[in-house]
Amino acid sequence: MRIGTRGVAALAGLALLHAGPAATWLRTVRRLTPRLAGDGAHGHVALTFDDGPDPRSTPRFLDELERLGCRATFFVLGEMLDRHPGLGRRIAEQGHEIAVHGWRHDNALLARPGRMTVELARAAELVAAVTGTAPAWYRPPYGALSAETLVAARLLGLRPVLWTAWGRDWTPTASPDSVVAALAPGLRGGATLLLHDTDHTAAPGCWRSALGALPRLVAACRTAGLRVGPLRDHGISHGGFPPTPAIRNNRPGK
Repeated sequence: MRIGTRGVAALAGLALLHAGPAATWLRTVRRLTPRLAGDGAHGHVALTFDDGPDPRSTPRFLDELERLGCRATFFVLGEMLDRHPGLGRRIAEQGHEIAVHGWRHDNALLARPGRMTVELARAAELVAAVTGTAPAWYRPPYGALSAETLVAARLLGLRPVLWTAWGRDWTPTASPDSVVAALAPGLRGGATLLLHDTDHTAAPGCWRSALGALPRLVAACRTAGLRVGPLRDHGISHGGFPPTPAIRNNRPGK
């Protein structure tokens, strides 16, 4: 079967439509979309963690955050929360915010049509069932948004948010010093910091670099007169996205 010039152009247009939102992964593009990047209130820094919950490491982050008197937003994977619902409940009970990172740590641009919509809904419903609160935020793995995930997030009442600075804490050579150094240029009011509370999708044991960096990061923010906390306190409008009836009806006791 041969595809004519118009057919090739149509396929190229569909591919661009599907993959176009992924350009926000680039720092230069994120600067043009500050709300999507997580630019918030000038006196606040949003602290976020991806890929958990993991019983090997997440409890250590919770203990350290409690010691520091700090709250954060945890972008969880559905498959991890499904395995460790009790840990998800502990995160919420300690005052932290739980958001959606997808079901698995897969690139949305490589998924077959429809799969990400189903998995996003499944993950959002599980968060609501475990915590009793519908999630408000969605961060795609690798920061790779697609047209499908943008539409699905809208239908599920999830606001996509990426990051303004990351700690590069997923590499085998990461250390507390390297994490602090990576975040230092972007450590300012309104920043959204990306770290990981697990090595589930990264180099074994690399979570120790983020954990070790936490006290210095929080201290640096407070010395600068900045509050540190979850996205819900970051001054980013959620846009009034209503959670779907499916999510509301799956809360415990409903």
